[in-house]
Formats: sequence, C-alpha cells, structure tokens
Amino acid sequence: MPGGRLTQKDRQQIALGLADNLPYAEIARRLERPTSTVTREVMRNGGPTGYRAELAHRATERRAHRRKPASSRGAEPATLPHGRDPEAVAEYEERFTTVMMQSGLSNKMMARVMVCLLTTDSGSMTAAELVQRLQVSPASISKSIAFLESQSLVRRERDERRRERYVIDDNLWYQSMAASVRALTQQVEISRQGVGVLGPGTPAAIRLENVARFLDFVAESLARATEQARDILHMNAEPNAEPNAGPNAEPNAEPNAEPTTPDSPAAPSPDHG
Repeated sequence: MPGGRLTQKDRQQIALGLADNLPYAEIARRLERPTSTVTREVMRNGGPTGYRAELAHRATERRAHRRKPASSRGAEPATLPHGRDPEAVAEYEERFTTVMMQSGLSNKMMARVMVCLLTTDSGSMTAAELVQRLQVSPASISKSIAFLESQSLVRRERDERRRERYVIDDNLWYQSMAASVRALTQQVEISRQGVGVLGPGTPAAIRLENVARFLDFVAESLARATEQARDILHMNAEPNAEPNAGPNAEPNAEPNAEPTTPDSPAAPSPDHG
C-alpha cells in the first residue's frame, strides 16, 4: 500500500469520488490508501460537500510550511503517558473527531475539544492546556466550551490554584441525555399545539399528531433507559473503585458476583416517577 503524503493527483481522485457519492472506503481502495487517510483528508478540508482538491492541496502546503520552524529547532514529539504511541493516538483522535462531527457536533473545533477532554486521563483541562494541546487561539476554546456547556457535555470547576477547569465525567452523559429528553418533550408539546391550531383531522394536524406520538414514545423510552443506566452501571462500577476508596469505604462485592440486571431483585426499579 503506498505511503507518504497525498499528492495533488490523489486529491483530485478524492474529489471525483466524492462527486460520484462513493464511500470513503471505496475511494481509499482506489488510491490504495487507508480509509482513515481519506476520511481525515476530507474532514480537514471542508467535509464531503465542501472538499476541493486544489484548495485542499494548498492548505496542506501552508500547514507544512508553518510546522517547519518547530522541526528545525529539533523539537521532540511529546511523550505520552502509559507508553502510548503518539502517532496512533493522533490518528485515533482524528477518527473520533470525525465521528463526533457526524453525530451532531458539526463544528470541528467543538468536536476536537470534546475528544481532547474525553481522551485525557484526568478528564479535565484548563483553557491554557487546551490551547497548547490543540494549537488554537483562546477565543476558539472559549467558544467551543460555551457551546459544549450549553449542551450539558462539560462543566466548569475551580482547582486548588483557583484556575477554571473544564470537566467531563460519567455524570455529564446522564445530564446530556436528560437534556435530550427535555428537548424531545418540548417538540412533543409544540407539535400537539399545532394540532389545535391547524384543526384536528386535517392532513397537517394528523402529521403533527403522528410526530408527537413518535417523539413522545422515544422521549419516554430514553428517559427510562437513562435512569436505568445511571443506577445499574453506577452500582456495577463500585467494585472497580478500590483505588479511590476512602478509609471508611464499605467492603466491595465479591469479585465473582454476577452483575445486577433490571430483572434481579437487587436492581432498582426503572420507574422513578
């Protein structure tokens, strides 16, 4: 499989493949490149609808030119903890960012900040640490954090040095799902209001009622699943919390104890109201 950087001809082939609505894997196969290389190239240069071969090639040359001064000073690649391979981590974070963008975080910088926090062992970073890690401006970090915070995906807290840190943890996923349930509920309410405005029994009103029924079912199911996940997964995670257990912590469950399920007597009821 060919190595090295993508050529201008490669980028023209990528643009043609995108114009023909070919999947990334097929474009990569024709170029004899890894799928991740094509995915990274497209998402870095405008996405599938905005990719232009000539613009992408010039942008890559500019990025390479900006990196040259650092390499000329003999800068060593950052050493990662736990013996992690920097190249493998960088490629994984790029793929993760692409997935986050396809899942709803349409702004790449917001997706990069989210992935950066998720893949950091501490689960928290300061604005300065994010700026240094991602090599972007403080304004970009501030804007991204503000959006992620509005979606209940990160929270702010002060550390012992009174620095503001941005934190992501398991509870935030619960809060984010709860926010999704609230958003769905609002859509149900506005759809049912439309039934009355447009006249019950009319085609538009019937359509809105069907939307409301569908979203109502999804919201109720998501709310129940969210509560079950928080209760059951938190309960099962306790035996693994030994390193952080305090001196007065309760003894943990037997190592071979079977995990609780919604049907077992020890599991909490999925109904919380």
